[in-house]
Amino acid sequence: MRNRSRLLLGCVLLCSASLFYLGMSGIECPPKSHRYRWMELNLGSANHSSSLTGHFPEDTPLIFIGGFPRSGTTLMRVMLDAHNAVRCGEETRVIPRLLAMRATWSRSVKERIRLDEAGVTDQVLDSAVRAFLLEVIVGHGEPAPRLCNKDPFALKSLSYLSRIFPKAKFVLMLRDGRATVHSMISRKVTISGFDLTSYRDSLTKWSSVVETMFSQCQAAGESRCLPVRYEQLVLHSEEEMRKLLHFLELQWDPSVLHHEELIGKAGGVSLSKVEQSTDQVIKPVNTDALSKWVGHIPSDVISDMAEIAPMLARLGYNPHDNPPDYTKPEPMVSPLNNSQNLKATENTHPS
Repeated sequence: MRNRSRLLLGCVLLCSASLFYLGMSGIECPPKSHRYRWMELNLGSANHSSSLTGHFPEDTPLIFIGGFPRSGTTLMRVMLDAHNAVRCGEETRVIPRLLAMRATWSRSVKERIRLDEAGVTDQVLDSAVRAFLLEVIVGHGEPAPRLCNKDPFALKSLSYLSRIFPKAKFVLMLRDGRATVHSMISRKVTISGFDLTSYRDSLTKWSSVVETMFSQCQAAGESRCLPVRYEQLVLHSEEEMRKLLHFLELQWDPSVLHHEELIGKAGGVSLSKVEQSTDQVIKPVNTDALSKWVGHIPSDVISDMAEIAPMLARLGYNPHDNPPDYTKPEPMVSPLNNSQNLKATENTHPS
């Protein structure tokens, strides 16, 4: 009786395993032919030993797009993705986290001593971070003559990135902080350290984060970093994109004005199902979101706006205009003494 029970149990297990295998074999894995693998492209299918930096050295002319979330970073990257020589792709999410980790090591005196004792010098770390970033940027999408990354908070480490990639260029997206914070709160975009129930708290922290990025952008110089106002991008798309492509040393491509026509096409624009802005950038460039914030910010916050968010005035947004006239932008004000304590501005990244 016992032997018969064991035999029956064995048959059941064998049948279950067979059914599971047949079921799995019938499931089609999503095609990966559109994904770019660095090893296959540069070394072929055989795993020959070769250095990553030999194919993508530190002077690779990468493009980094960043800025505070809800400032038009996704719109900018899909417009650039429509260019026939550029590939940006979706947010990697891992790049700003690695940069934040490296900034933490750099700030901690105790950790630096430990690393030095272990022979993990700045040169070793920089080489490792550079290789990691290149592997991710190169490997997570299709090949292209110019590769681009869009992880908004990566530009909190703009100074560091400009050092380890001396030929890289940076595009800093800027937007009226009142619109940015209203979009963040209304769409429930969670960012570490931000209280989505408080416009006052969120605007204060927006100002601080944007000051960090803007100061580093200004310090990098006009040849390395270009600030782009979201409002001007949607109001004067061709003018702004021509200026941007000239800055990036790329030829004019009218496709950048019609990114929506290239969504989902080979060599075109790839969108993530989980990024917050995907549902908006499937549309043509439009001005619908410019003044949606008007009438939603508490009156006490409106009254104190200049003190709460001093970066508004620095970026050319009148903190007392309600609603503002975005067709008449005011000049940006360069930060004072932005060369001082520049390293201190590389803070831990919210995410």
